[in-house]
Amino acid sequence: MQYRRFGKTNLRLSVFSLGTMRCNASPENAWQTIHKAIALGINHVETARGYGKSEEYLGEALIVGLPVKRSQVYITTKIPPTADADTMRRYIDESLERLKLDYLDCLGIHGLNTWEHLDWVKAKSGCMQAVQEAVADGRVRHVGFSTHAPVEIILAAINTDFFDFVNLHYYYFFQRNAAAIQRAFEKDMGVFIISPADKGGRLYTPPQTLKDLCHPFSPLELNYRFLLTDPRITTLSVGPAHPNELIEPLRVADCDTELTPEEMKVFQGLENHQRATLGTDKCSQCYACLPCPENINIPEVLRLRNLAVAYDMTEFGQYRYRMFENAGHWFAGMKANRCTECGECLPRCPENLEIPTLLHDAHQRLNGREGRRLWG
Repeated sequence: MQYRRFGKTNLRLSVFSLGTMRCNASPENAWQTIHKAIALGINHVETARGYGKSEEYLGEALIVGLPVKRSQVYITTKIPPTADADTMRRYIDESLERLKLDYLDCLGIHGLNTWEHLDWVKAKSGCMQAVQEAVADGRVRHVGFSTHAPVEIILAAINTDFFDFVNLHYYYFFQRNAAAIQRAFEKDMGVFIISPADKGGRLYTPPQTLKDLCHPFSPLELNYRFLLTDPRITTLSVGPAHPNELIEPLRVADCDTELTPEEMKVFQGLENHQRATLGTDKCSQCYACLPCPENINIPEVLRLRNLAVAYDMTEFGQYRYRMFENAGHWFAGMKANRCTECGECLPRCPENLEIPTLLHDAHQRLNGREGRRLWG
């Protein structure tokens, strides 16, 4: 296991962090998963107020005992932004009580996803008043935020200088937040990547087309290598449902050297294949088409279409697409069938894409059963 400095926190975190959202089938399973992760070298465990019984089960695991001292394991919990300080004070107290801890190594504002959330953070009597009190009295040591927001909001949050770290989406198949990664690095913030295996493309169950294109590597291995070779990134979340799901990700926990020529050849092959398969229908993700009068997140819809058409990542596309209209600010935007063919996006597109036609096709490919987030 490799370890990296987590920005200005000066904590040295393992390059993989244990996310505990999925290992909460029972207290025993949670304890076994946490215990195995630490035995394998992970020293950062992440939970959240909204992850079911995750905080409670992690607290019980800490009471039962871990194979290392408490000071050698860094605990992060995440709490949603609140409009007032009193609610945040209560939330911090409740999380510490459930975790059976005197202090948190890191507290993340969970889901700083909208301009309103950012206003709450910046307000003098808002949630950060309570957070700063907890820092002053030692109950919280470092403060950051997690986000599913548009990159403009992420950059604005980074530029407040309130935060020591950021937890965000960034993967080989989603590089929109590259500017936020760079800005966080310039601010000496720790960078913590959300769920590369799942949100990065459901790469633990890749389609055969993608497996063939990535051969002799696995798609999951390549995505991890893409991230681990970036020195600006500190740690990647791995979220196993049970202990055995830790094995495959941690095979690359020491593989943070530069990309090999063979790996670079595979990445170039992926780009070439996408370009050839999509032809003139390829959306390059410039975001010039926004805003949409019907609030369709056109670039994200077309990104999912790109992946489905080029790499047969239809299952992943359906998984993400059905979150539209069902996940609130966690995955904002309307489904593509809301398009009225008003044409406002057409002159903005530098590639002259037939956007309404592509939106219709994306909806036909990707629409399916509706789903909700765990805390939705």
